[in-house]
Parts: sequence; structure tokens; C-alpha cells
Amino acid sequence: MKWKKLIRNKPLVIGGGLIVLLLALMVTSLFYTPYGPNDMNTAMRLTPPQADYWWGTDNFGRDIFSRIMEGTQTAFLIGFSSVAIGLFFGLIIGAVAGYAGGWVDEILMRIIDAKLAFPGILLAIMLVTVFGPGLGNTIIALGVMSIPAFSRIARSGFIQYKEFTFVKAAVARGAGPLRIIFRHILPNMTSPLIVAASLRFSGSILAEAGLSYLGLGVQPPDPSWGRMLSEAQPFIINAPWYVLITGAVITAMVLGFNLLGDGLRDAYDKQG
Repeated sequence: MKWKKLIRNKPLVIGGGLIVLLLALMVTSLFYTPYGPNDMNTAMRLTPPQADYWWGTDNFGRDIFSRIMEGTQTAFLIGFSSVAIGLFFGLIIGAVAGYAGGWVDEILMRIIDAKLAFPGILLAIMLVTVFGPGLGNTIIALGVMSIPAFSRIARSGFIQYKEFTFVKAAVARGAGPLRIIFRHILPNMTSPLIVAASLRFSGSILAEAGLSYLGLGVQPPDPSWGRMLSEAQPFIINAPWYVLITGAVITAMVLGFNLLGDGLRDAYDKQG
């Protein structure tokens, strides 16, 4: 019966299907791509989709499909890494603020509020500009951008659950703060954190594409969907497939995780 309910959850099914397809593309790219992602064939530059080049070639004669496949590795790496950083530090900040309360909560939340005064993408641009472009700095910048979302979810959850009877009973039995946090409160917060992580993943992918589009993210020759979109822009008239295919893949990734997050939220709400 549970599986039947999940199958009827259209956002979950569609989002999960898109993510599975992109994951399959990523796994395949670890072992095989039709051409080398950086192999150039100037004689075939801006070739439209055909039997030899399924999605055409770019302005350097590189196979777009192979570069899209290679770009899935970058997209998933940045998405998972930045979300992991945001979740780890956001969870710590939110847990301490929500469980301790008082002046500790006030100080930590004012720091988070100060961070929220800057739009996330502008903060990421500032950090990458200061420390330099590249894969590592992009992951760190996007991870920092994700911290406030997770810290607020964690704080609200800890404020709520620390007043529950089972937590007070654990305190009465002499359980320490760490045991209460990790054994009694945190397991009850997995569903909102999973939903938030899936939604933040799509935000990180979109932010990375924006940074790479501006030349501040992943640097050549590593394929990045945002940089590919930037490179395709001057040829939007002569090679519209280059722009459309790259934009469609970015849209599919972002849409997939957004639908997955919405579907998971609906599923958890119905269970509750």
C-alpha cells in the first residue's frame, strides 16, 4: 500500500525519474563517453545533431553529448559536497542555538540573519572572487550559502522537540546533552532535513551554473554546464541546438530535485 501511494505521488515519480536518468548518465561517463570531452575536431565545429554526433558539436568541434555526460560528474559533485557542508555546519549551529536557547541562540541567529542580509548568489560571487575561481572554492562558497537554510530548520526542530515528554524523561534519567541531541531529537528531524537537502541541491546546481556562466566557477578544460551555456550564447542563431540542449539539461537537473523535494514533503506530510 505504501508503494502504491508513492507511485501516485507524481512530483516524486517525475523528479526521481529525472534524477535517476542523470545519475545513470554520470555513472556511464565514468567508464565511457562517445568522444573525449575535450577532443577537438575543428573540421566538424558547430555540426548539428546527427548519427555521429547525437547532440551536435560546439564551436571547437567538441562533442556536446560527451561534454554533457562529463558535466554531470561536476554537477553532482558540487551539489552533494556543497549540501553536505551546509547541512553539517547548519545542523551544528541550529542544534546549539535551539537546544541552548537564551543568549547563545540570540548571538548565533543574529549571525545567521547578518548572512541572510546578502543574497546567497552575491555572497558566493564575493567568496569566489576573493579566493579565486575553481572547483574547490566553488564548493566552499556554495556550502557557506547553504548554511542558513539548514540552521533555521535545525533550530526550529530542536526548540520544538526539547519540550516533548520523551526528551524531558531522558533528561530526568540523567542523559547528557549530546545523547539527547543525537539519540532523541535528531532522528525525529530527518524528514524535513532530507526535503531541505533535495531543494538546496537544485539551488546549488543553479548557483554553480551561474558562477561558471560568469567565468567564476569551474574552469576550463573541465566541462561545466554553466560555462557551456556561456560559450554557446554567441552562436544562438547559427547553432541553436548548443544553447537549447545545455539549457535543457540544467533545467532537467534543477526541476528533478525540486520535484523530488516537493514529492518527499507531500509524502512526509501525509505520513504525519
